[in-house]
Amino acid sequence: MKTQEVATTVQETSIHPTAIVHSSAEMGVGVSVGPYCVIGPDVVISDGTSVDSHAVIEQWTSIGRNCHIGCGTVLGGAPQDHKFHGERSYLIIGDNNIIREYNTIHRACGEESVTRIGNENMLMAYCHIGHNCELRDYIVMANMVGISGHVLVEDRVVFGGMVGVHQYVRIGKLAMIGGYSKVVQDIPPFMMADGRPTRVYDLNVIGLRRAGVPARVRAGLKQAYKLLYRSNLNSTQAIEAIEAVESEVESSEERDYLLQFLRNVKFGFGGRQLEIRRK
Repeated sequence: MKTQEVATTVQETSIHPTAIVHSSAEMGVGVSVGPYCVIGPDVVISDGTSVDSHAVIEQWTSIGRNCHIGCGTVLGGAPQDHKFHGERSYLIIGDNNIIREYNTIHRACGEESVTRIGNENMLMAYCHIGHNCELRDYIVMANMVGISGHVLVEDRVVFGGMVGVHQYVRIGKLAMIGGYSKVVQDIPPFMMADGRPTRVYDLNVIGLRRAGVPARVRAGLKQAYKLLYRSNLNSTQAIEAIEAVESEVESSEERDYLLQFLRNVKFGFGGRQLEIRRK
């Protein structure tokens, strides 16, 4: 029996003749750079990533594999912060991200600091990510979401359109935020939130189910939600009730993560655990 030979084709890097690419920029295998793009010094674009027309990728930006960068997008621009004085800082983007038309993502403020985007995220058109932010994995942002500086967005968060997020906010994993919301305080994990200012109004049951969280854990989180947001207890009392021996809320990794997230808020300022308490 003859062994069948399978031909493999390695896609070549393609740079449009109207694009301007700095000599120090590093291009992986199969990278595509469209018309009128500007790729600055010390940029790294990894294998299989495509950059559509008129995009600008500025100095010290690194983009992972198989990303799609939409037209008119600006990556790695200087932070919009008076404390920035031209120091070396970075924007690091992971693999398999879709960053659609006219997004702006700034590099960090502070020597050797990083703005970081994880893997498998989709940022729809006209989104803005400010300096020193960290976005983790599998995040979806609808059009025109604005994220201020120093924000942490954890895994699998979903944003509706035209959401604005205050600086130093932390958004827990599997949270969902409704369109036109004004987020000025931390959003706990697994919760659905909406409004101006944003308030928690339900548990993200569908998101938990899609993420493979077991039914018994979802039931426990539902009971925790009711104690936290649908009882007459304050947050401290609700946490104590959830952890009580006789509580109907079964212990789980997700429950403990939620409670630790809520405890951390009190160490910050203005409902934002990442913001240092003012004197």
